[in-house]
Amino acid sequence: MQSESLIVFKPKQEKPQVLRAVAVSMLGLLLILPQGGFAQQATSAQQTPNKSASDLPQEPTPTATQPLDLRATKRDFSKPYGSWFGNPLHIYSPTHVDKASFSNSPRLGSMVKDGKIYLSLSDALALALENNYDIAVSRYYMDLADLDILRAKAGSSLLGSGATVNESTQGGYTSTSGVGGGPGGATGGSAAGTGGLTITASGAGPQPAQTDPVLTGTITFDRQHAPSTSFFSGGSSTTNTYNFTLTQGFVTGTNFQFAFDNTYSATSNGTSLYSPQINSNFKATVTQHLLQGAGIWVNRRYVYQAQNNRRITDSTFRQQIMYTMNQVENIYWGLVNSYEDVQAKERALEQSSKLASDNRKQLEVGSMAPLDVVNADSTVATDKQALISSQSTLNYQQQILKQAIARNLNDPSLIAAAIIPTDRVSIEEIPEEKQSVDELAQKAFATSPVIEQATLTLKNDEISLKGAKNGLLPTLDVYGYLGGQGTAGSENKNLNCSFYGGTCPTIPSTGYGTAVGNAFNNSAPDKGIGFNVTIPIRNRQAQALQAQALIEYRQAELKLEQLYTQIRISVVNAQFALTNDRAQVMAATAARDFNQQSYDSEVKKLKLGASTTASVLQQERNLASAQNALLQAQATYAKDRAGLYQILGETLDKYGINLVDSAAGVVNANPIIPGVQTTPQQK
Repeated sequence: MQSESLIVFKPKQEKPQVLRAVAVSMLGLLLILPQGGFAQQATSAQQTPNKSASDLPQEPTPTATQPLDLRATKRDFSKPYGSWFGNPLHIYSPTHVDKASFSNSPRLGSMVKDGKIYLSLSDALALALENNYDIAVSRYYMDLADLDILRAKAGSSLLGSGATVNESTQGGYTSTSGVGGGPGGATGGSAAGTGGLTITASGAGPQPAQTDPVLTGTITFDRQHAPSTSFFSGGSSTTNTYNFTLTQGFVTGTNFQFAFDNTYSATSNGTSLYSPQINSNFKATVTQHLLQGAGIWVNRRYVYQAQNNRRITDSTFRQQIMYTMNQVENIYWGLVNSYEDVQAKERALEQSSKLASDNRKQLEVGSMAPLDVVNADSTVATDKQALISSQSTLNYQQQILKQAIARNLNDPSLIAAAIIPTDRVSIEEIPEEKQSVDELAQKAFATSPVIEQATLTLKNDEISLKGAKNGLLPTLDVYGYLGGQGTAGSENKNLNCSFYGGTCPTIPSTGYGTAVGNAFNNSAPDKGIGFNVTIPIRNRQAQALQAQALIEYRQAELKLEQLYTQIRISVVNAQFALTNDRAQVMAATAARDFNQQSYDSEVKKLKLGASTTASVLQQERNLASAQNALLQAQATYAKDRAGLYQILGETLDKYGINLVDSAAGVVNANPIIPGVQTTPQQK
């Protein structure tokens, strides 16, 4: 239930002292009302969230994603399309967005030579920046966020950009930011996205002023023939109306309305002095919010939120680049592992085939038992099957990498092209392995896009809370208006002079200009001031919304601090994983060398008759297993190293990836990947 009152004052009818007395009484009444809304407002003022309060943990302020306002094109969607200058009709035409390209970048086509693609990790990342669908989709989020800024400047509510980290690239590896080689499994939010652009109470509070002016018009042409029922009625009439209204809101909580009405009427009835008669009048009204909806901040809060959301979108795009680069790198090392595994299987088959051939020759001369030949042939068959399986895995890994670095997989030159990886893992120690956990954690706190997004979301929640607090207030508006009216026309030819005592009045013929002039020359003014008051008696809806906004803010505080804890644990996990991975690589290398020597020694003993075929085959299997373990250990180290860079938010800096170029979809300089070594191209 609401109590509403309207008080209008006419200065020409009331004394100024009376006007002031009534106005003061009205304001005094509002100040002493014992309503829960005012009590709640006072309480809420004491509960204003303050992130710097002593009871909250102090963490470093995250570094903003630079440069701000990344764009895929030169078009700035935060600004209107067209203007009144030049071509006024341009603003009413639909905008144009270029269709996305579904072709592979020229870089990929130039790398196909003799049916093969010799691909370095740097090339793979550059191709992903140009072609990857996840990144291409993410670029549109920035334009959508700009459109929200444009919408907010007009006073409209936000729709949100929907920015999140896309994860459709298949074949990726979950690094230590999730459950990698470290001892724990704490998530670091590596692909969490923003997850908070749109919250339940984000629009709490009064609707901001609509700052885009609106012109409305009503034009009617009425022709009426009415039967006569008295001396004053009946006859035919013609009425044309031309009414226009201009409405404009301002960020101070002010609304301006200018109404300009015009009427042309003609009648055959003899009681009217004028026929035709022209009436013109205007009324300008200015309304100012004094409590709810008053002030620049409350009317621009959507703009502030939209700008924060734009920064969140920039951060999400940076996170998308890091995530996709990490996924492509993991896929690349998976391809290297598969490629090396095929070569190892080929060597194993070659060795077992040679051993089987030698055994068959010895069987022919009678120096070897038939069972040894059967054993060797069985091993050859097993090695052939293992090679076929490894080749299938390699082919699959090549397809997985292609879908990550290409847009059109139907390109005939790409379908059949085999990818030959030219980079191998280098296990040179990186500085992050020796830094303290606290140093790495502080670095991650400052550069992690997840922390940046959560911090900006918290700011948006605080804006929503302040808007909800303003919505607790009653509505008190003061308004003033000024109007005027004018009449013109010609003497009615059907005028019944007997109605005027037998003498027709002299009616000078005047036109529309006279009517408009009289309306604006203050000859017939209409002016006054007034107050509009709306007082919610119980105010439950506003109280519930304010409480909800405050609870959501408290939730956001906890989630932010939880992220700090999770990232710290992820750093610990990732650093341990690298230490563990390096030890595994060293152990696997030693095991591979030992098994290689053992195999070579066993082959020599077999030739001297001091060993058996079974012993040689066993050593061969041991060597193959050791080689596979080494490949796995190297790939795991490389993937966990990339995962650590991602947790720290350093992927782009470490690899020399330009974020502006990435936003535009161009690569002017190939990424420089640390910790890799190039192998000679194999034909």
